[in-house]
Amino acid sequence: MRALRILLIVVVILGGLFVIADRVAVNFAEGEAADRLKATENLSTTPDVSIKGFPFLTQVVGGSLDDIEVGITNYEAAAGNGAEKIRIDDLRADMRGVEFSGDYSSATATSATGTATIAYDELLKTAKSEPTQVAPGVTANVVGLSDGGNGKIKVTVEATVLGTKLPEPVSVLSSVSVTDGTVRVKADGLPEFGGVEIAESRVRAITDFQQKIDGLPGGIQLDKVQAAPDGVEITVKGSNVRLAG
Repeated sequence: MRALRILLIVVVILGGLFVIADRVAVNFAEGEAADRLKATENLSTTPDVSIKGFPFLTQVVGGSLDDIEVGITNYEAAAGNGAEKIRIDDLRADMRGVEFSGDYSSATATSATGTATIAYDELLKTAKSEPTQVAPGVTANVVGLSDGGNGKIKVTVEATVLGTKLPEPVSVLSSVSVTDGTVRVKADGLPEFGGVEIAESRVRAITDFQQKIDGLPGGIQLDKVQAAPDGVEITVKGSNVRLAG
């Protein structure tokens, strides 16, 4: 019995040491992965990287990791013309089946899903914020975007008719969608500008707009979008997503 007790104590101690070593190793790996991702994507801040699953060391021996969560705040994505940028807030991605090279210089995830937010003030930069003529003597421009409820965006438009600004801005509820990496905002109806008859195409030139978003980390793509209280919530996904290298 005494020998068995001693054996159990040794097993417990060794198990505890293995857990400690495993946690130390995973913390070090998370820091290294964060630094490499920052360099690969030219990020201004170090991202959060969390390696899931236990034990970590046995996953390393196998050459792949089951699950890695990545968090990036204030990611500057390309706006489609190569010059402008659009800020993506709180990008969170779950990377599955991450395989890495023998020297750990590169890592690729089999699949990835995630979420992020584009704030309304950021998306407003895409809309026509400068007064534009929509009919003889009538100019209009978008002055605000906000949550319209039920997955809709409230687009607020200010108009001037014959040199007189309308006393109150007009608004319209709009649907938001994504196609081929482009966020599209389209009015469900048309606002009225002081009773003046205006062609639908001229009105939609103001109320409807779109924003191309390129260059998301690792090659992930926009999948779905929906209006929310703080901005447009986006869902991203991808396959063979490059984390580093």
